[in-house]
Amino acid sequence: MRDKRHLTFILGGARSGKSRHAEALVEGHPAPWTYIATAQAYDEEMRERIAEHRDRRDGRWKTVEAPLDLAGALVRNSGGGPVLTDCLTLWLTNVMLAEGDIDEECRRLVEILGKPHGPWYVVSNEVGMGIVPENALARRFRDAAGRLNQLVAAEADNVVFMVAGLPMKVK
Repeated sequence: MRDKRHLTFILGGARSGKSRHAEALVEGHPAPWTYIATAQAYDEEMRERIAEHRDRRDGRWKTVEAPLDLAGALVRNSGGGPVLTDCLTLWLTNVMLAEGDIDEECRRLVEILGKPHGPWYVVSNEVGMGIVPENALARRFRDAAGRLNQLVAAEADNVVFMVAGLPMKVK
C-alpha cells in the first residue's frame, strides 16, 4: 500500500516473523524510516534480542526509544515518513511495571494511531491463543493486550497476522 497516511497492524506469536515483515513493508517506501523501539533490556537475553533487531537496520533507519511515552513519540516523529513501532506488548509491559494508568495510556495511544501522519506500521504479539495463565498479573496482562490489540485493529487500515513467517491478511 502506497497511500500517504495509513495504519498497518502486524500481529502474531513469538518468533512468527512480525518484525521482519513490518521492516520489509516499511522498506518498500523511500527512506529515511523511523523505528520506534519500546523494549527495555532488563536481562542479557533481552539485550541480545534488542541487538538482533538493531543489527538488521542500517543507516537509513532513525531509532527512537519510547519505552513509556509511545503516544508522545509518535506525535514527535510524525513528519509524514514511514514509522514502525515495535512492539505494543513490550510497551504495555513497561506501562504495567511502571504502574501507569493502562486504560488512559491505551486510550491516548489508540487516539494517535487513529490519525496516522504517514505510513505507520505497528507490531504486537497475539497473546490470547495459549493456555490461561496461572497468576493474576499474567491474566491481567493477557486481557489488557487483547483489548489493546482489538482497539488498534479497529483503527487500522490493514491488519496482518503472521504465522510461521507467513503473512495472512486479516483486514
